[in-house]
Amino acid sequence: MLSLIVFLPVALAAVLLLVPGTAPPRVFVGAWIGVSVLELVLIAAVWLALPTGGGFAFEQRVPWIPSVGISYHVGVDGLSLPLVALTAVLFGACAVFALRETRRTKAYVTLFLGLQTVCLGLFVALDLILFFLFFDLSIVAMYFLIAGWGHGDRARAAALKFFLYTFLGSLALLLGFILLYLVAEPRTFDIVDLIAADPLAGGGPYASLALLAIALGLAVKTPTVPFHTWLPPAHTEAPATGSAILAGVLLKMGTYGFVRIAMPILPDTWRQYALVAVIVGAVSVIYGALLALAQTDLKRMIAYTSVNHMGYVVLAVGAAGMLAGTDEQARQRATTGAVTQMVSHGLITAALFLLAGVLHDRGGTYDMRAYSGLAARTPSFAAAFAVAAFASLGLPGFSGFIAEFQIFTGALPAAPGPTVVAATGIVITAGLFLLALQRLFLGPLRLPDAPGTPRAFADLRPSETAAVVPLLVLATVIGVLPRFLLDVIEPASRTLVELVAR
Repeated sequence: MLSLIVFLPVALAAVLLLVPGTAPPRVFVGAWIGVSVLELVLIAAVWLALPTGGGFAFEQRVPWIPSVGISYHVGVDGLSLPLVALTAVLFGACAVFALRETRRTKAYVTLFLGLQTVCLGLFVALDLILFFLFFDLSIVAMYFLIAGWGHGDRARAAALKFFLYTFLGSLALLLGFILLYLVAEPRTFDIVDLIAADPLAGGGPYASLALLAIALGLAVKTPTVPFHTWLPPAHTEAPATGSAILAGVLLKMGTYGFVRIAMPILPDTWRQYALVAVIVGAVSVIYGALLALAQTDLKRMIAYTSVNHMGYVVLAVGAAGMLAGTDEQARQRATTGAVTQMVSHGLITAALFLLAGVLHDRGGTYDMRAYSGLAARTPSFAAAFAVAAFASLGLPGFSGFIAEFQIFTGALPAAPGPTVVAATGIVITAGLFLLALQRLFLGPLRLPDAPGTPRAFADLRPSETAAVVPLLVLATVIGVLPRFLLDVIEPASRTLVELVAR
């Protein structure tokens, strides 16, 4: 079942490559929408059949390069399945949003379908080399999306910076994986076997080096301060759908790597350096929020809020490794909150980036100073953006509140100082979104027109509404009725906390 879910998009991409490029664009986009719907149906079936007691399900393990202990090993649990579902939802939303795309549609759709397979594959991978393969392929696919469908010449420069920065991070990740392989007996890259063996129990310099390499690679992808500088230009120059997937899915590869690899395979070393993760997370929360507050470019503002929100996740996973001053239930809440925050941020930030794409489509710029009074001209756009903004700042009734409440209550007993500092990030986030709402939607109407040239500024089109609204509805459902999500995450969080404390 999992292999079908993973490889169905790339199989469709192979079929679409045989279709002439002169075919109507909606042939390609319609096929993408169709496979996305099928993916959601298959993932719903896996969700309903997932065992309630924790552990991996739907495992498939086939020797790939047995001489060096590499296998095609996939499976899901409560940590990975929500991210698999998130990936399918966001790619489906981008497929609907792409109904407006007219530039080289065949290449655009096939590239996104390949990226969809890569993202799904990473979240189900249970072998380090398989994880690394998908991790690296995501960088390549996103590079071509930014360079090929971004905004002009600057897009290629931003794509190159993104590629070089994240590729160097992936090399550090590979080094960490090799260090784990060399110390394992028998030697293997299998994640499940490495967790069971705990080859670096007791810590030490070798274990510290392995964790440093892995954490560096994951921190670049997350991104945390100070490894975040590739993110704003990549987001600013990427197409709206590229930004939605980059923020909604690719950033989660870093934070997911912490809970899937670093914490359970190196538990003693993770506990030793957990305070470092807590401090880095708190700094990322505040620094990302302050940078976002200073922006006048809407896309750069949203990009910096991703640094802020991913900081909460790093804070939570760090707190989950601090045994002193806390109990198992608090550490479990922090871990559950971290995974919930990954899902919440993916839904809300993807919606914000798609809405930013609508603004650029109408006005030709992301500069918020060029607009005002849009609420009267585009009430649906204003309403959708306001809901996404309130959801992003963690207002009760949305998924962000559920996630951040669990993170703060789980992290506070272990690290009260950094947690209180991080909590002030909510106030800054509220200020920056209220300021953006005031700039864009209130006051007299102002549009980025040439002098004396009126501009038609349309409200949300049906395809744009159909792409954005379901994401906001899901964020609201999780905020009001979170049990269906928490029931999946909590057993896996409990297992992870027990592994870290062993």
